[in-house]
Amino acid sequence: MGKEKTDINIVVVGNIDSSESPTTGHLIYKCGGVDKRTIHKFEKETAEMGKGSFKYAWVLDKLKAEHECGITIDISLWKFETNKYYVTILDAPGHRHFIKNMITGISQTDCAVLIVAAGVGEFEADISKNGQTCEHACPLVHTLDVKQHVGVNKMDSTKPPYSQKRYKEIVKEVSTKIKKIGYNLNTVAFVPIFGWNGNSMLEPSTNMPSFKGWKVTHNDGSASGTTLLEALDCILPPTHPTDELLCLPLQDVYKIGNIGTVLVGVETHVLKPGMVVTFAPVNITTEVKSVGMHHEVLNEALPGENVGFNVKNMSVKDVHRGYVAGDSKSGPPMEAAGFAAQVIILSHPAQISDGYAPVLECHAAHIVFKFAELKEKIDHHSGKKLEDGPKFLKCGDAAITDMVPFSDCPPLGCFAFRDMRQTVAVGIIKAADKKAAGAGKVTKSAQKAQKAK
Repeated sequence: MGKEKTDINIVVVGNIDSSESPTTGHLIYKCGGVDKRTIHKFEKETAEMGKGSFKYAWVLDKLKAEHECGITIDISLWKFETNKYYVTILDAPGHRHFIKNMITGISQTDCAVLIVAAGVGEFEADISKNGQTCEHACPLVHTLDVKQHVGVNKMDSTKPPYSQKRYKEIVKEVSTKIKKIGYNLNTVAFVPIFGWNGNSMLEPSTNMPSFKGWKVTHNDGSASGTTLLEALDCILPPTHPTDELLCLPLQDVYKIGNIGTVLVGVETHVLKPGMVVTFAPVNITTEVKSVGMHHEVLNEALPGENVGFNVKNMSVKDVHRGYVAGDSKSGPPMEAAGFAAQVIILSHPAQISDGYAPVLECHAAHIVFKFAELKEKIDHHSGKKLEDGPKFLKCGDAAITDMVPFSDCPPLGCFAFRDMRQTVAVGIIKAADKKAAGAGKVTKSAQKAQKAK
């Protein structure tokens, strides 16, 4: 893969009824990421199941259960090109039962495209207090520090179809939501689309002549356009400094015949074949055999790239999704006894106090954590201290807290707390109390590589 274009990771999120998977699949097809023959194959197979409208969704939905149920369960990724970028696009689940997979997808990306359904009743349910747009747009995408654009989908199902009045109503409602949690509306493009037939995806639609286009303003200038593809091209290139320590949270672990154990994740720093890496929290050290992306072998993987890498002398039982790889010499990842975090309570029917133990979702890790101590209540806009040692927190409060794990700690970063099948709180880790690593396992290939150096 040539480097004349920048690599960028984009996640598509939306409610289960917003048709984000067909929209994403059609966008990939329109951009040449999948050929016509494959689409015809999916068209035939979905028609036989009585689900002809799912042909584009099957570009990304590969699991048998996804085909049978008609919903996205796990994150899936594909690649295509725009005029400016090599895009790795991830389709995240919209069903609330699979939110943890959606969080994993968001944590790997530079930008999110939020798809909302314009249909009468659909949007109202989606934007309500218990709707998925509130959970996708407001806490998770912003807390995980991901830029965002919005696609207003299914414009054909408004009354009347392609209603400009309905579109403006949705833009107003969504703008209010995302502004409250910190998004600058000048940087967010709203695009009315109909993903299944490709309206306003690559070319302007003739169905909405009153739509004059979108405009965004960044620190380095402004951009405008009328299509979703143009909106993706106006994303500011991500900055991933190479002077940081290697940190690679594992998204998946595979066993591939004739290759061995293959790990998948997104990294900071640079990863090269021949490097010796250590995995936390199990403290296993081994050598990287090869590195690749989208089935292409790489001499090195740059920061922010979604890569797979093969390691020597390790089995799939040695490491698991959610573990973290780092350079064994310059800064191996370490287990943490606990950490201090800034937390904002989003939704909880009662009060949160010391000892509360929800599930923490960070990157691909899903771990039970406990609120050890509520240290101070703060203003979540200014960060100003309001109260020392509060006895409890309620919905809307922000605080600095000490957290302790019931098991292993994930890497520093952004996270969300889940309880009662909803996102209870979001937070940012401020500091970690690291444990001294004991004697770990060093594979034969790692020993050999270390001696050679």
